[in-house]
Amino acid sequence: MRGYFAAIRIALRAIVRSKLRAALTVLGILIGVAAVVVVVALGTGVRNRILGEISGLGASSIYIFPQSTQASGLKRRDSVRMSEADGAAILKESISVAALSPFSSTSMQIVAGEANVATQIMGVTRSYLEILSYSVDKGDGWTEADEQLKTKVCVIGETVRENLFGSGEAVGQYIRIGKHPFRVIGVLAKKGQSPFGEDQDDRLLMPIGSFRSRVVPSAPGRVQMLIAAATSERTVDRAVEQIDRILRQRRQIAPDDEPDFVIRTQAEFRASQERIIDTLTMLLSSIAAVSLLVGGIGVMNIMLVSVTERTREIGIRMAIGASEGDILVQFLVEAITLSLIGGLMGLGAGLGLIQIFAAALGWSMTLPLSAVAVAVGTSATIGVVFGFFPARRAARQDPITALRHE
Repeated sequence: MRGYFAAIRIALRAIVRSKLRAALTVLGILIGVAAVVVVVALGTGVRNRILGEISGLGASSIYIFPQSTQASGLKRRDSVRMSEADGAAILKESISVAALSPFSSTSMQIVAGEANVATQIMGVTRSYLEILSYSVDKGDGWTEADEQLKTKVCVIGETVRENLFGSGEAVGQYIRIGKHPFRVIGVLAKKGQSPFGEDQDDRLLMPIGSFRSRVVPSAPGRVQMLIAAATSERTVDRAVEQIDRILRQRRQIAPDDEPDFVIRTQAEFRASQERIIDTLTMLLSSIAAVSLLVGGIGVMNIMLVSVTERTREIGIRMAIGASEGDILVQFLVEAITLSLIGGLMGLGAGLGLIQIFAAALGWSMTLPLSAVAVAVGTSATIGVVFGFFPARRAARQDPITALRHE
């Protein structure tokens, strides 16, 4: 053990004697470690931000779409129906579904005074707000009586309010959709952009019955899709199974036959996004790690130069009894020390950059302890791998030849 401590002292003295050369060597490792640390933290920040936005869309939400199916190579029918009756059956018979809303939408011009803008108009029920985590910031939502009587009322998003009324009050005002006037009874709390880049505040909600009778005339009960919410994130898969079974039974579809509906969940999209983010983080980390390879090559070059310059010193040490193992350890420890110093300084620089990026971007960026361990461990490994060849070369010097070296 005493020999190792002696090797460390000799390595530190050698580093101090060649400050500029050591600093340039350390700089290569520092940049590489700092780059990897920052990329990992950025990946964590992006992951937290996107997954947080997905959770804001309703982590337990389930989407049920109609789809065309084929029988004997031909489409069974051109359009498959989805109805409010399907939703009522699901809500009644599925114990894992907490809420459900029919959904139909279209893009249309809406008019208020001299303002005329295009927006997404959605026919839903009151459960839609609960399922997708919306809330009414000003005014109120509509009532069950409004849904039954198909009242001409609506709730608008903040973007729609700004486009139509500017800084003025929207609640109580009338807007025109087609030839029908609708009264604005509420304004939704602002949500911003979704992970898809969609403005979640650029929408107008109204009772589904009002939508069918006055915006897009369609058959009673017909909807474009159903949006449900499971009782919790843990019961989403069970809710999907129950919905599938209920709809197959209602439509008399055998378990092995292709259904005329498709079920998608927010959990599926979340898992897909997690895989994409992890892949991108790994790719960017690999690119950043190239700088660590460059730093390792720099360590090898410096150590080879050091061996050449200290050939006579090596000969003297071997002449007074130092073994090949002692010489190997001396130069290997010097390489590892340089790499560790660069790694620790790179870690510190990376943590500082993380704080700067977090403040500038407004993200929550954290560095996992595993990443810290990998950064330090990688810098030490670089010292071992790239320092071994110069150390081995030094250890295999012939003492007589080394003593004659000028």
